Amino acid sequence: MAATLTQERFSGPEWIFERKFDGIRLLAYKKGSRVELFSRNRLPHTIPALARAIAKLPHKELILDGEIDWHGPTAYHVFDILWLDGRDLTNLPLDERRAILRKLPLVRPLLRVTELHDEAPWERAQKQGWEGVIAKRRDSVYEQRRSPNWLKMKCELAQELVVGGFTEPQGKRAGLGALLVGYYEGNDFVFAGKIGTGFNTQLLLELRAKLDRLEIDKPPFTKAVGLPRGSSPTVRKGERGSSPTVREGERGSSPTVREGERGSSPTVREGSVARTSRATHWVRPEIVVQVGFIQWTKHNKLRHPRLLGIRNDKHPREVVREVGAALPLLVRGAFESVKPGA
Repeated sequence: MAATLTQERFSGPEWIFERKFDGIRLLAYKKGSRVELFSRNRLPHTIPALARAIAKLPHKELILDGEIDWHGPTAYHVFDILWLDGRDLTNLPLDERRAILRKLPLVRPLLRVTELHDEAPWERAQKQGWEGVIAKRRDSVYEQRRSPNWLKMKCELAQELVVGGFTEPQGKRAGLGALLVGYYEGNDFVFAGKIGTGFNTQLLLELRAKLDRLEIDKPPFTKAVGLPRGSSPTVRKGERGSSPTVREGERGSSPTVREGERGSSPTVREGSVARTSRATHWVRPEIVVQVGFIQWTKHNKLRHPRLLGIRNDKHPREVVREVGAALPLLVRGAFESVKPGA
């Protein structure tokens, strides 16, 4: 059973939280004195000390799930049990499987993964330098797939970025789809990626209204790899700098809708932004946002970014990439100036 990555932070009585270890996932099979270890993709592993410890457990048949940690002395962090002496446990709720697991007399290098009882366990993970935490539904059965009943919350970094564009919303989403953000590198405005999570409907609509007032024809990014394509506002032939076309005898009437264009909007005058069906819009880089993300990719893009809020106290030209020193995100809303919708 694999956990699904989430950008959300939540808690509740129906969930338990565990530390996420930075190691290799291993399934341990015991039948009599024989012990076999396999990774999640079924590759065999040979770890004699671990195999000996599992062989000594007082049961003829066992299947354990855990993670091997190579940092310091070898340790196998056991968090689930799938089989016990001919009994399939995978259809039992997680709480019941954990109760059975607690009865096993585990000794090093076997370590039982304990439940975290912190109000905000992801904050503890950040402070102690863990990779993150895993949230698991107490009533979840063990599934042979990546499941939404197990969610991994990875520790985040955070820094300011500047909005240089946005995409149109899809489906039932309101306002906008994603923000296109970047940072300054000398005189260059560098594209850093897209942010599509961390919004509520009110913020989506408020941001769209602000961004519409800043819209421009061309991308403001001067260094950009993987930038979504956009198009300039549509102006028909002969309409540069002119008023809407009006046919003879129609002076004083509303702008004419040409044949075949019934139901379309009137032609837009010079100086206004034409509403087109293009998916990408460009804006003057004036809005600074605070962004949480897991890491920078090898292509210098944000990995799993989410919006934390708007920074009204930061000038766009002050925003640079904080290479190797992006601020660890300890508390959502740690900055008083980070206020969605402000």
